Amino acid sequence: MAKHVIAGAGQIGTHLARILAGQGHEVVLVSRSGSGPELPGIRKVAADAADRERMTGLARDAAVLYNCVNPPYHRWASDWPPMADSLLATAEATGAGYVILGNLYVYAAPDAPMKEDDPLTPPSAKGAIRVRLWQDALAAHRAGRVRVTEVRASDYFGPGCLDQSHLGERFVPKLLSGRSARFAGDPAQPHSWTYAPDVARALAVVGEDERAWGRAWHVPTDDPMTVREITERLCALAGVPNPGVKAMPHWLLRTAGVFSPFIGELEELRYQFVRPFVLDSTDFRSTFGMEPTPMDEALAATVAWWRERLAVAA
Repeated sequence: MAKHVIAGAGQIGTHLARILAGQGHEVVLVSRSGSGPELPGIRKVAADAADRERMTGLARDAAVLYNCVNPPYHRWASDWPPMADSLLATAEATGAGYVILGNLYVYAAPDAPMKEDDPLTPPSAKGAIRVRLWQDALAAHRAGRVRVTEVRASDYFGPGCLDQSHLGERFVPKLLSGRSARFAGDPAQPHSWTYAPDVARALAVVGEDERAWGRAWHVPTDDPMTVREITERLCALAGVPNPGVKAMPHWLLRTAGVFSPFIGELEELRYQFVRPFVLDSTDFRSTFGMEPTPMDEALAATVAWWRERLAVAA
């Protein structure tokens, strides 16, 4: 078994730590707060991913370094460059394989299912930041200084997905309580939704397979569904009446963005939710033999997780 270092103990890093520890690996889970699951094999460390010297010390003798950090949207421009530079330098200094958790912001507004070799011409500032992160890492790979891969997913849902998920705390608890949900986009547009545990499974797979290095991969993701379809299916699986979902008017979204940094940052990403936004994960599935969790199974697990969380809170 090997040493694996995960930077970021959020909704994906935590799932990944559990998977790797369950496989018998030594896991070092790094976050500013030092949070994470209390499980054998997981050592939680409070550190800043932008601290190159500290990260290099923590990743010494590591087989793989995973970049699962995700600063708040309104701090991407200031926080991402130093963290990305630090983690890339750490991988180079230690010889650890470098696995980056990415997203679909790097592509242009799609008119067909997105594939890994699509041009990296994003229409948003956040997309441009992600492109720079990937291109810097890929250049280091091609120069022979590091082994790198990036795993890209669509919008997360599932256990552990809270405030930064469109199918998180502003969505599931409302439906379970019989209230209609609001969606910041067109609920009738087909959209790819990636199950958070599948993202972690994909990261664990590429970290230990030599075929993964030197390119990006899309996480296995089930067929696209509209938010209306998600709402109907989730309520049916939960055994509750479907109160429906309403589109949040654009003017209201813009107004709310004045008071909420997170909502304000959604404006430049609005294109993803007012037209079909579909991910093609054929390459990963055919190369590594991993299939996505069926949507009904994923939604049922999401309902169970939220019910447990709400019961504890009550």
